[in-house]
Amino acid sequence: MAEREKIAVTGASGLVGSELVPTLERNGYEVLRLVRRAPRAQGEVRWDPDGGTIDHAGLQGVTGVIHLAGDNVASGRWTEAKKARIRSSRVQGTALLASALAELSPKPLVLVSASAIGYYGVRGDEVLDETAAQGSGFLASVCGQWEAAADPAREAGIRVVHPRIGIVLAAEGGALAKMKLPFLFGVGGRIGDGSQYMSWITLEDLVSALVFALQNDALEGPVNCVSPTPVTNADFTSALGRVLSRPTVLPVPKFALRLGAGAEMADEMLIGGARVVPTALHVRGFRWEHTSIEPALDSLL
Repeated sequence: MAEREKIAVTGASGLVGSELVPTLERNGYEVLRLVRRAPRAQGEVRWDPDGGTIDHAGLQGVTGVIHLAGDNVASGRWTEAKKARIRSSRVQGTALLASALAELSPKPLVLVSASAIGYYGVRGDEVLDETAAQGSGFLASVCGQWEAAADPAREAGIRVVHPRIGIVLAAEGGALAKMKLPFLFGVGGRIGDGSQYMSWITLEDLVSALVFALQNDALEGPVNCVSPTPVTNADFTSALGRVLSRPTVLPVPKFALRLGAGAEMADEMLIGGARVVPTALHVRGFRWEHTSIEPALDSLL
């Protein structure tokens, strides 16, 4: 029997990773999970991004890596300490991993190293594909450094893909779990005037896109992982209200969000938005399961 290809995954226990790992296994791959603690099971490899150490021998023989690890940007206010963790967990972890992969012999063929649509900053209704310039703001700065940290792998001849991930909608956990709570209590509504764009993707489609990037040699560099149909917050709010059979008459004022989350976090993640389109995936023939927001929400809720 032919030996299965080995794929290493960081962030395997997170929202995306916990769905990605079984999907890879169903596709016939052997999955190695990079873990920060001492390995407790076969298929676990130790790494410590904070300490700058990684088990090089444990990575020997991997043909691809999907790197998802990073501190949750939406958990807690953006204090200076929190912002430092968001940045360092991504930049240091990616640099450590990319350097380790560059030193392997043979080297893996591909590194799929996560990024986010925060790269584009707050851009109003400007249509943004992968050729759009980097934006301004904290998240844009982090994403730029995050992607650049993979340079050692790129320079070693490894194909590097940066999935710029949008708002991930899942049946359990993630952004949707927080979004739906006010609606369930009958106090849901748009954020501000609701004109800001939400570039979304279901968890199912995101996992499929990550596997597609792993397998498709023609994909390289930034790849927007979003639905082909971004929606305004007002349209999202209306769709969510209809799916939940709840009213959507109580808009959330901007000042309340700035007080609750802090001005910087509120402006970049809630009040602002970006109208991102997935040109690279579309050109390469990727097929989405969910392209319209209301049927997508209905399937999840």
